[in-house]
Amino acid sequence: MAIFSDSTRGGFRLGMLIYDTRYRSLTIQVGFLFLAMAGAAWLVDNTVENLRALGKDFNYGFLGTRAGYDINQRFVAYSSDSTHGQALLVGLLNTLFLAAIACALATVVGVLAGIGRLSRNWIVARLMTVYIETFRNIPVLLWIIVMMAIMTEAMPAPSAFRGEDATASMILWDSVAITNRGVYIPEPLFTRGLGDLDIGVFLVSLDLVAVLIVGAAGIYAHLIITRHAEAVQNATGTRPATWWKSLAVLLLPLLALLWALGFHPGWPELKGFNFQGGIYMRNSLIAMWLALSVYTGAFIAEIVRAGILAVSRGQTEAARALGLRPGPTTRLVILPQALRVIIPPLISQYLNITKNTSLALAVGYMDLRSTLGGITLNQTGRELEAMMLMMLIYLVLSLIISAAMNLYNRSVRLKER
Repeated sequence: MAIFSDSTRGGFRLGMLIYDTRYRSLTIQVGFLFLAMAGAAWLVDNTVENLRALGKDFNYGFLGTRAGYDINQRFVAYSSDSTHGQALLVGLLNTLFLAAIACALATVVGVLAGIGRLSRNWIVARLMTVYIETFRNIPVLLWIIVMMAIMTEAMPAPSAFRGEDATASMILWDSVAITNRGVYIPEPLFTRGLGDLDIGVFLVSLDLVAVLIVGAAGIYAHLIITRHAEAVQNATGTRPATWWKSLAVLLLPLLALLWALGFHPGWPELKGFNFQGGIYMRNSLIAMWLALSVYTGAFIAEIVRAGILAVSRGQTEAARALGLRPGPTTRLVILPQALRVIIPPLISQYLNITKNTSLALAVGYMDLRSTLGGITLNQTGRELEAMMLMMLIYLVLSLIISAAMNLYNRSVRLKER
């Protein structure tokens, strides 16, 4: 016997939008959509009215006006006569550079600390535990201030490197100077360089572009060699030696290019009251880099430890049964499988580093928050425009990082057949 509900009798009625399960969910979604649109319309209208009452409008014309302030750390040409848009670009590049080097160092520190906490050596395991529990339970802003204090108070002055009675010396074969004014490292110089390309906003070094292209080509060739070796191993059970081929494609073209461009390092030298030459990295950058790295590295260490513990112990026993030592077992068996657990929460830590770069204002590092959200905002009085643009930039950066890490996560996860 077939049973029909009342909703099938007759035509469509308005009450069905609420009482009929076929339409109820759609009605709720449309209702929430209209409420959200109404809320957004009210917010925009209220903002426009308040701006009108203050005699203001909403525009980004201030980005083309003269900035009138200097930026102490920059990667592109900039002066106080540049525009606020150029200052925004300099601050954005500073943010990207700081986030990139902090993510790299935090990953290395986190992986080593996570593995070290699982070590059978009691001292190593306890030291890593102390590091993790100490750094992740103290606010990162305090670590930034502590690192800045160490760099400015504990490091020697440039005058300490002078003369026979010098109390300080350069490190790494007299190539790096760590002072209370900053860190000086060798800079790459080219006697037969390709010059720069003016794209209007800033100059692009053609030497750097050439090095990046050759380096990317070498990495691509290395991947092809590795895939071919894996195919041979799957077919024959024997993996051919590829280290010398990979080393050749990675290094030989790059070395040949550097020789053709006349590459030579420019060493920092003490002249007068300070070091001259080389690349100068301010203490604010070093403090931010170290603080963000060691703070986030403590969280990454716990992520790595959880990922390793998620791998079945039988994998370790099987590797040892095949004669693998602990080092190769961790590198070739455990970590590749643990990546499937490590990558998703690791994305959040990279996002945290990127957003925590906004704390650089505390130590005077001129990032996006200090330029667009600081001096530019105060000089132009465009609070709403500056804050909305800064929020949009951070949102786009976070989405790009998430997308890139999700692509990598899909490449390392298990493929079902």
